[in-house]
Amino acid sequence: MDVTIFTGQGCSACKQAKEFFASNGVKYTEKNISDDESARDELISLGFRAVPVIRVGSETMVGFSPKRLRAMLGLG
Repeated sequence: MDVTIFTGQGCSACKQAKEFFASNGVKYTEKNISDDESARDELISLGFRAVPVIRVGSETMVGFSPKRLRAMLGLG
C-alpha cells in the first residue's frame, strides 16, 4: 500500500502522524513542502494548501485523525 504524507516545518499534526506511522510499523514517503519546492507544487496541484495531507492509496486525508487513519490503513 502506497502511503505519502505532505509535511511542513513546525507542524505538530505532521509529527503526530509520523509517530503514528512509526508505532504501527507503517512505511511511508514524506514530502516536506518547507524544504522541497516540487513537493509544494504537487500539494497545490492536488488542491491543498495546508499540511498534513496524508494519502493512502487513492484516499486522501487533510489533518490527522488516528481513527480515520486506522480505517484508511485497515488497522482495525
